[in-house]
Amino acid sequence: MADEPQVIEMAETDIIASVYTLGGVTDQIAGVVQTKHTPIFWIGCFFAGFTLLMMFFASATMLMVKGVGIWGIRMPVMWGFAITNFVWWIGIGHAGTLISAILLLLNQSWRNSINRFAEAMTLCAVACAGQFPLLHMGRPWLFYWMIPYPNSMGVEPNFRSPLVWDVFAVTTYLIVSLLFWYTGMIPDLGTMRDRAKNTIAKYVYGILAMGWRGSARHWSIYETACLLLAGMSTPLVLSVHTIVSFDFTIAIVPGWHSTFFPPYFVAGAIYSGFAMVLVLAIPIRAAYGLKGLITDRHLENCAKIMLATGLIVAYAYVMETFMAWYSGNAFEQQAFWNRMTGPYATSYWFLVFCNIGSLQLLWFKKFRTTPILLFISSIVVLVGMWLERFMIIVGSLAQDFVPSSWGLFHATRWDWATLLGSIGLFIVLFFLFVRALPMISIFEVRTLLPQARVREDTRA
Repeated sequence: MADEPQVIEMAETDIIASVYTLGGVTDQIAGVVQTKHTPIFWIGCFFAGFTLLMMFFASATMLMVKGVGIWGIRMPVMWGFAITNFVWWIGIGHAGTLISAILLLLNQSWRNSINRFAEAMTLCAVACAGQFPLLHMGRPWLFYWMIPYPNSMGVEPNFRSPLVWDVFAVTTYLIVSLLFWYTGMIPDLGTMRDRAKNTIAKYVYGILAMGWRGSARHWSIYETACLLLAGMSTPLVLSVHTIVSFDFTIAIVPGWHSTFFPPYFVAGAIYSGFAMVLVLAIPIRAAYGLKGLITDRHLENCAKIMLATGLIVAYAYVMETFMAWYSGNAFEQQAFWNRMTGPYATSYWFLVFCNIGSLQLLWFKKFRTTPILLFISSIVVLVGMWLERFMIIVGSLAQDFVPSSWGLFHATRWDWATLLGSIGLFIVLFFLFVRALPMISIFEVRTLLPQARVREDTRA
């Protein structure tokens, strides 16, 4: 049995570990997976997610039977909830890549307790995002038309279209994120293999661990691979959502044709991504008793990054409005005036409150270190960022250059069912990960303990 938990403060790593021994860290993290009794918290969340997932299946089936007309999209608004959800989910996945890759390269040890489930969050979010372009096609079984495969008809995708760029960008993002997540988990899979009591679990973890023995050669190869993958992942934080922003910025639609959309979208993606990290981390650490591993310092650091990126988003709101006025372009001015006073004005001002008004509370340390307040604030930010994407897409398409072609978008119950269903898909995938694999990196947290550093000094 592990020693009784003790609280120690380590100034050099800015982390507080509640488990003093190396074995205690392993017991606490691996115990979440290897317990014979599934917690009520997990069952309740999984059941709620599964219910919403069934709603997603029902709406997707209805869409394939009757077509995209069941959604509220009509001329001129042919991009509605589907593309809004796509951009929103892709943005949520950015925090996992930033925490895993950029903070690793910057040697920020506080990432060690949250990087694993942030990476899993990225994969789940990208899986949700990928559903919407396929469903929006109307004929998702023909998705391979977007791939430049050899064919006798000589039909190739239009490489001048940013929608084709999205396919390559998101696919690359998914593959690199999956490799980074899996590679980083190999040492822990070896630990789970050695601790498994069930024969089937031992074989499964053994196959996934790929023969990991923890030798010096294995550790050398592992560290090199992680650094290489981190170097590959870092540009993706900037490139993926930049390419997604090209869906809008290369168009001549008023409100879209802007050069600062790429950094604006990237900042918004990281902003919403860290909000989702807090939404997941706060209840999970309370339910599983992980407050000694996911500490208030971790939550505060995430809140600080939210504050920084949120201020960039707020600056973008001000500048895009200023540039519309300063340009003297009547169409741009009308587009932004319509956002503020038109039929979607309520949504616009609510998103301003969510993304800018609530953001100001993060200036206060008391707020940043109070989990329940951070949890509520993060949900508000996620709602606000979804509304931002909705206003950019729907608000701009509803009124373009010709008044005779103007038209409003009215979401149907199938639009809402698809959105809520995608949230259910995310919950199901994420909680399956929590139940089957260590959601906190065991070996990385162990390296922060004093005993590990003493042993490393001894070996040196």
